[in-house]
Amino acid sequence: MTMNNPKVTDRQALKVHSLGRVEGDLDVRVMIENGVVVEAWTEATMFRGFEIILKGKDPQAGLIVTPRICGICGGSHLTKAVYALDTAWHTQVPPNATLVRNIAQAAETLQSMPRWFYALFAIGLTHENYKNASLYEEVYKRWAPFTGTSYEIGVLESAKPVEIYAIFGGQWPHSSFMVPGGVMCGPTLSDITRSLSILEHYREYWLEKVWLGCSVERWMENKTWDDVLAWLDEKPEHRDSDLGLFIRYSQEIGIDRYGGGPGKFLATGSFFEPDLYQYPTIEGRNQALISRSGVFDGNNFHDFDQMRIREDHTHSFFRGGGSYHPFEGVTDPIDPEMGAKEGKYTWAKAPRYDLPDVGELAMETGPFARQVIAGRPGAEAHQDYDPLIYNIFKELGPSVMLRVLGRMHEAPKYYTRVKEWLKRINLKEPFYIKPTELPDGRGFGSTEAARGALSDWIVLKDGKIENYQVITPTAWNIGPRDRHDQRGPIETAMLGTPIKNPEDPVELAHIAQSYDSCLVCTVHAYDAKTHQELARYAVTQNSY
Repeated sequence: MTMNNPKVTDRQALKVHSLGRVEGDLDVRVMIENGVVVEAWTEATMFRGFEIILKGKDPQAGLIVTPRICGICGGSHLTKAVYALDTAWHTQVPPNATLVRNIAQAAETLQSMPRWFYALFAIGLTHENYKNASLYEEVYKRWAPFTGTSYEIGVLESAKPVEIYAIFGGQWPHSSFMVPGGVMCGPTLSDITRSLSILEHYREYWLEKVWLGCSVERWMENKTWDDVLAWLDEKPEHRDSDLGLFIRYSQEIGIDRYGGGPGKFLATGSFFEPDLYQYPTIEGRNQALISRSGVFDGNNFHDFDQMRIREDHTHSFFRGGGSYHPFEGVTDPIDPEMGAKEGKYTWAKAPRYDLPDVGELAMETGPFARQVIAGRPGAEAHQDYDPLIYNIFKELGPSVMLRVLGRMHEAPKYYTRVKEWLKRINLKEPFYIKPTELPDGRGFGSTEAARGALSDWIVLKDGKIENYQVITPTAWNIGPRDRHDQRGPIETAMLGTPIKNPEDPVELAHIAQSYDSCLVCTVHAYDAKTHQELARYAVTQNSY
């Protein structure tokens, strides 16, 4: 498949050839001038069409189909799918069920953190570009693929949390045990005790021993960047932990100075306080959230409102153009060769958030985004208020380093939450209340997967799915330009990146991997003056 630059006529000769692979491809095409990226386009090269598959199906089909969208965060897909139906059917969800849903999804995310860091991101830090760095030898010793000392521990221990998921869900991945009105499991005291034991194993053998070099409680005392710097110098165990090494090495090789992105963040929030969401509604969602929803426009915080989300497909391989709320969303694919003639260049739509008096904005989502939102003052007693990442963002600005820190900072937080929720389960109370299956209605379900905001919109008519739209965190982050020519987050993050070796642009790999887009990423680098293709660089072999 050949695609031309849709906007710059004097670069018509620039072409990118999508590489056929087993997994879905993301091409990030960049223009380089004087060793710096000056333009970028993200091109998702595979059509999947889950929205089309679901049209006309039984309302509960989303519980089976959407977890198959992803092999690593299927639990998050199930979570948002079940809440979409809960809100459409006006169900009652007993507190035990909410606790189990929280536990399962958090356990899935706890699995993702060490697996992502060691098996996907940190491998790039062992690149030969950095062999002259003073910390390179130690980095290679710990993080080299397969042979690294921390690599082995991290990948092995990453499997532990999903054992907790399987205890409640019956299996992982692709469980469908969450249903409207609750969960289809009857845990015992032995199940809870075993889950607590697994959680403590994760803490003891990786989280504290390898990653933090201190207790979870000590790390969580850090509220500012100055606190983190003081923590580094407090004990050799802190400085020499994998977290301490990552911070020091990031500053040495410069990933704290590029890849910042748009600096605008969106989180739809996750995990509910059980007593506050026994009767799920779209309107009551924000108040019941533990990990809060919100929007940060670069200067100010705003309450999140799902009605302000739009999907622009002006540059996407779908018929027509314009911008639609997902309840009215259209998924009508066209031939990419025909689309290219209309200036379209990707299968991804461009999600936007429509702020009053500002307009539709491209928003970064993900762990970094939700930790920025966690720094918003005014949290209720049951809600997460954590100013650390927001403070570092204000002190240092966004970067690859901070995006990674935002993600890994969640490991001690989620560990603490899961431990609390496990202890709150009341085995004498119900886990499911049978709902009334309404033939018509609209529902919205959302959560925060490991990669960010993940949402479903469902429209029911005559007992069937009339419309179903899914917006994934990858869609938010890899989305293309919109009808106003506003770049997507990764397109923006690439700009200004210094490229040491255009034939092996590992810097672009760091940026793409820091967003953890759920695709195989391939970067094509071009010289802006000669229009010559310099390299095709495989960013990651991400199988999920």
